[in-house]
Amino acid sequence: MRRSRRARVLAGVLLTASLALAGCSEAGGGDSKSSYADAPTAAPGAGGRAAAEDAKPGTRSPRLAPSVIRTASLDVEVRDVPGALDKARRVTEDAGGYVGEESTDRDADGGERTRVVLRVPAERYEEVLGSLQGTGKVLRRTARAQDVTDEVVDVDSRITSQRASVARVRKLMDRAEKLTDVVALEGELSGREADLEALLARQASLKDRTSLATITLSLAGKGKHPGSDDDTPGFLDALSGGWHAFLTMLRWIALAVGAVLPFAALFAVLLLLWRRVVRPRLPRRPHPAPAAPSGSLPQARPVSDTGAPVSEEKN
Repeated sequence: MRRSRRARVLAGVLLTASLALAGCSEAGGGDSKSSYADAPTAAPGAGGRAAAEDAKPGTRSPRLAPSVIRTASLDVEVRDVPGALDKARRVTEDAGGYVGEESTDRDADGGERTRVVLRVPAERYEEVLGSLQGTGKVLRRTARAQDVTDEVVDVDSRITSQRASVARVRKLMDRAEKLTDVVALEGELSGREADLEALLARQASLKDRTSLATITLSLAGKGKHPGSDDDTPGFLDALSGGWHAFLTMLRWIALAVGAVLPFAALFAVLLLLWRRVVRPRLPRRPHPAPAAPSGSLPQARPVSDTGAPVSEEKN
């Protein structure tokens, strides 16, 4: 019984030691393996001497071609936006590229504006960019070049090392006889395969961005732009602005009348009811008699037959 336990403990120790040695060999020899893997093969007829010279320590490895991510943004004013867009598509497809994104909108004045993202081969980047600039008046241009050669080499080296690591774990799984060892190795293998898939996805992204340049093209119809002399308003602009202001005033007056009209109608109905129904039924107050003037009343003067007043004579 003790011998069987000792055998299991010894097997576990050996398995752990083998995994540790595999990790150390992976960390220590990954760079050298990747450098030899990335080095180009010798030309025909050079024989083994060229390969031996490349493998000698201290010799310079061949210089790799730079990996550059190129992006550009271009704003162009054109006479015909749909026609310029068709030309941009044709130029891109002729260069071996494709249209990634496209969006078109209109402003308040009816002006059309199109934004399109073009992906073109890196070697045709300058040619396509020059053709797009010739479609109209260039308003703005930006370009950027990012060197990612070191990142590409690093990812390639890590992929080579990770593949070797996965292969070593698979060999250990083939030799494992106990279930516990198989389960432990399967967990280790799944983790290393996940890391390898992430590195492969990163490599594919770098390859896509370095092999295809990205050009963002914005096409706008001819119109007024900030900073131009055409921004000064003229007589027609003033007339149009005044007309719009007049219509706006009429609209607000109509809204005010519409808001007050229900209250005015209710007030008219109440006033009619007051005058026709309520007011006639109210008791009327007696009118007061006019007060007589103080003192004696004036006597009436005699009048003759002819109607003329007769003067009184004192005897």
